[in-house]
Amino acid sequence: MRALHTLDRRLFARVAESRLRGAHPVLPRLSTAANHGVLWLGTAAVLAASGSRTARRAALRGVGSLALASLVANLPAKSATRRPRPLLDAVPLARRLRVQPLTSSFPSGHSASAAAFTVGVALESPALALCVAPVALGVMASRVYVGVHYPGDVLAGAAFGAGAALLTTRWWPRAAEAPAQAAPPKVHAPALPRGAGLVVVVNADSGPDGPDAAVTELRRLLPEADLVLRGPGDDLPALVEEAARRAAADGGALGVCGGDGSVNLAADAARRAGLPLAVFPGGTLNHFALDLGAASLADTANAVEDGSAVSVDVGRAQGSDGTDLHFLNTFSIGVYPDLVRIRERHEKRIGKWPALGVALVEVLSRAEPVRVSVSGVPRSLWLLFAGSGAYDPPGFAPTRRARLDDGILDVRIVDGSHPFARTRLVAAFLTGTLGRSPVYKEARLRALDVSDLRGVPHAAVDGEVVDAPDRLLLGKRPGGLTVYRPHPGGAGGA
Repeated sequence: MRALHTLDRRLFARVAESRLRGAHPVLPRLSTAANHGVLWLGTAAVLAASGSRTARRAALRGVGSLALASLVANLPAKSATRRPRPLLDAVPLARRLRVQPLTSSFPSGHSASAAAFTVGVALESPALALCVAPVALGVMASRVYVGVHYPGDVLAGAAFGAGAALLTTRWWPRAAEAPAQAAPPKVHAPALPRGAGLVVVVNADSGPDGPDAAVTELRRLLPEADLVLRGPGDDLPALVEEAARRAAADGGALGVCGGDGSVNLAADAARRAGLPLAVFPGGTLNHFALDLGAASLADTANAVEDGSAVSVDVGRAQGSDGTDLHFLNTFSIGVYPDLVRIRERHEKRIGKWPALGVALVEVLSRAEPVRVSVSGVPRSLWLLFAGSGAYDPPGFAPTRRARLDDGILDVRIVDGSHPFARTRLVAAFLTGTLGRSPVYKEARLRALDVSDLRGVPHAAVDGEVVDAPDRLLLGKRPGGLTVYRPHPGGAGGA
């Protein structure tokens, strides 16, 4: 350790002499620009404004990583070490460099922030991280160059920052690199060059930009497709049913451009009509389309022209009153519908996972658990969630599926019967230990009976709120829907 300390001081002295010769005028400016994370917040703003989903995710993870690293490096770490700034050991040099001799050198907070932001970006987009990394390295070097940190402080700060970025994956898993797997198509999905025979319902109420851009792009990609635009006051279910009838009469396919709620309606109509479905991502989140690997309108258009399709499971909720609800993504009762609504209200400003924490506190502060019977056992629940397929990660913020044809319901409940249940739930979420909390349970099932729902007015089906019947039997329709999807990797196969 003494040898390392001596080496650290010698390296610092050499860099300090370089500073006195004025060889690198850019480095002091970089150091100042990175004060209070301003440089990284500005970079994040540029990434977020680019319009790229990947860039936005990179910006959010980078800022989240930076916040975590700054909190750890600048408070507990500095308080625990209290290593003097190098200039406190060289007051004449401090005067010559005109740098304020501050305390708490270890670790370098600037370096922690730079590394955290860069590694956070790299977790989402290595290509973008290559653009950010030289600036981050320059900031780290500048902290030694301006004389406020030893090289060892910078290396320790970089380690703190990289660790903080990697730790964010505990709460916010990386986006899946490959689409979910699925079975071969059960319904014939014809190749439709230029979209001939395809009837697409475009929901004007879905997505942040309205229908105009989507309609223009669809007409360019599939000029012979029949586009049905839902206008103000139009009945979307009726439009979808009529489009399905026309597609069946032409021997073609049904398409939908909208969010998950619109896709749910079209999927039900296509399933009943025996048609393949083309899902064009036109909503805000597009969970099902992204699981399919259809990240853009062009992805689905290419699949339609190639006749590339798969079969996916359809979740089913049968009510004792004759209700027959179907879902491609999720079904839930309890606080989950409110949780999603509040999270979506905040996430554009502060990011998905911070928004989820805010929504959790807000919902639990005023909500009451619902009383139902699950497989005949009375329970007091904050939440009952059922996903069509096994989701990752554990907890009440599932983001991805490995398969769309596993025949499984991913059931998760938050039990409100435990003492201090809501406090324990929030604490488990914030510490990333929800999977070990006694208030949280999960299971992979083929079916689930939920009864005594008289005190539960609503349920959420693929994000849409519906009336809840008194009793529900949750299950699956294996391979119940055939959908167009691009060949993974462009190579073919499901």
